Amino acid sequence: MTSIRALQQRAKIEPQEFWAEAAEGIHWDQPWQQVLDDRAAPLYRWFDGAMINTCYNAVDRHVEAGFGDQVAIHYDSPVTDTAYAITYAELQAQVARLAGALRAQGVEKSDRVVIYMPMVPETVYAMLACARLGAIHSVVFGGFAAAELATRIDDACPKLVLSASCGIEPSGVVPYKPLLDNALELAQHPVERCLILQRPQCSAVLHEGRDLDWHQAQHGVEPADCVPVAATDPLYILYTSGTTGTPKGVVRDNGGHAVALHWSMKAIYDIDPGDTFWAASDVGWVVGHSYIVYGPLLARATTVLYEGKPVGTPDPGAFWRVIEQYQVKSFFTAPTAIRAIKREDPNTEYLQRYDISTLKALYLAGERCDPDTLNWAMDTLKVPVVDHWWQTETGWAICANPLGIEPLPIKAGSPSLAVPGYQVEVLDEEGNPMAAGQSGAIAIRLPLPPGTLPTLWGNDQRYIDSYLSRYPGYYLTGDAGYQDEEGYLYIMSRIDDIINVAGHRLSTGRFEEVLAQHPAVAEVAVIGVADKLKGQVPLGLVVLKSGVELGEDELYQQLIALVRKEIGPVAAFKLVSVINKLPKTRSGKILRGTMRKMADNQDYVVPATIEDPAALDLVHNTLVRLGYGKGRVTG
Repeated sequence: MTSIRALQQRAKIEPQEFWAEAAEGIHWDQPWQQVLDDRAAPLYRWFDGAMINTCYNAVDRHVEAGFGDQVAIHYDSPVTDTAYAITYAELQAQVARLAGALRAQGVEKSDRVVIYMPMVPETVYAMLACARLGAIHSVVFGGFAAAELATRIDDACPKLVLSASCGIEPSGVVPYKPLLDNALELAQHPVERCLILQRPQCSAVLHEGRDLDWHQAQHGVEPADCVPVAATDPLYILYTSGTTGTPKGVVRDNGGHAVALHWSMKAIYDIDPGDTFWAASDVGWVVGHSYIVYGPLLARATTVLYEGKPVGTPDPGAFWRVIEQYQVKSFFTAPTAIRAIKREDPNTEYLQRYDISTLKALYLAGERCDPDTLNWAMDTLKVPVVDHWWQTETGWAICANPLGIEPLPIKAGSPSLAVPGYQVEVLDEEGNPMAAGQSGAIAIRLPLPPGTLPTLWGNDQRYIDSYLSRYPGYYLTGDAGYQDEEGYLYIMSRIDDIINVAGHRLSTGRFEEVLAQHPAVAEVAVIGVADKLKGQVPLGLVVLKSGVELGEDELYQQLIALVRKEIGPVAAFKLVSVINKLPKTRSGKILRGTMRKMADNQDYVVPATIEDPAALDLVHNTLVRLGYGKGRVTG
């Protein structure tokens, strides 16, 4: 077996040969002229001159190879009590017909299409139909606020919007159509046509002359064939929040994306053709793009499309039921989902109801995974738990334990080693490499591997300014951490989550790691707040597990003592409070930056991605009680 370190070295020294071999797993309509085009560095391009169609690689070639009867998608929706399987042949027919309908509305190669939909199979059909035509899709998380949707419409300038009448949350039906109508009124870019999927839970009023019924639009249309596009042409745009408040449109190309995701399915997730892979995310996020839709289908695996939650749909056994029912081999979710299950089912009573023996590994990403959560999952599930690290911008893992290449020893708190193709370094303020164990800014030496962002939509300069200018020759990840003597990386926080306590630079992630060790704590967030004497001091907010019987004063003393023991008196940790719920995005990331602004009496905007705005009110009330964030009105 080739070792991971040998592959790292080969990808570093011979990147063109390494990725040319990986590209053999993909069908090309025309071969490339060069694997890596560095003529416009630092704007690199992969597989220059090649022609490809991503939809063909994800669907049609499997049908042509005789695997049309294999299940491509298991759709499971506990919120609507619906479940059914879709074979590769059925997927091909649905996608080709929808692509024909899009073409009938004037959509052609390079046109943009905004997709604003829930977790239903039609959303996957829409993404693949765009790819089939060579059109560029931009999926916006269903239920996003109208103003946020409008900014994305104005940036992408779509010819068409695909939407649905509603989404379904545990709290009830979320009508999408009024939000879409409002967004189209706010947007400067005119959208002449919308296709609307009517769901039985909520019927939408169609705008005469603009809106078409999803199914009626497909009547009598000619199914569309796959259109070859340049490997360097965009496949999709996915917007991520920008520091200026203007969304950044991360671009994903066709060729490098297909090669990287196909390679990663075996190398990282140990998935072979025919295996079942489940990423419990949403297609509105990068995880959904990469590992609900494209990655599994490119690898001819079976993917699970789940419209539900880890708890509450109907109980903390929901994930285990899906794993048993569809014989999931590798499972991918966020640490916050595991913490939610742990909080609701600390004694694993629901888990014991299901046979999850097909599960070979659990993968965690989306936020830093504290050691306590990782260890609990390993002890509970009895399988390797892989904490791996990546970003919307990279599209796939930067660091991971590559179970399909060489399983590595697991170190709680670390996403293991850099994946072949990524050269990860920890740098000081001047760009000098830091010694093992010393914290700094985490950067990746250019060029980034295939599948990562080549630029931002319509704005090369913003891409350079945002990611490439701080350390010339490097991509700045925005994360801070350190590497140990063996090269294992430890992500401690975002760069702006380093706090300075009386001249000592401390990571809020380290505080969270320590507090999470307490047996009563289910979740924790630590932020730095302004202090006249020390500059900043840490403030901890903890969510308790169900059934905890411990006085708050006693708990606080135990938590303060724990931090003093593990980090030391230098931590000056004295501010801690219990809270019922932490404010998070819908993808599970805790809104530390927003809470920090709130605590320091700075203007803040409630993020469009927030899952429950009421959670911010809980934080505000807690901060006021502790003497922070008094009377500040949101900006």
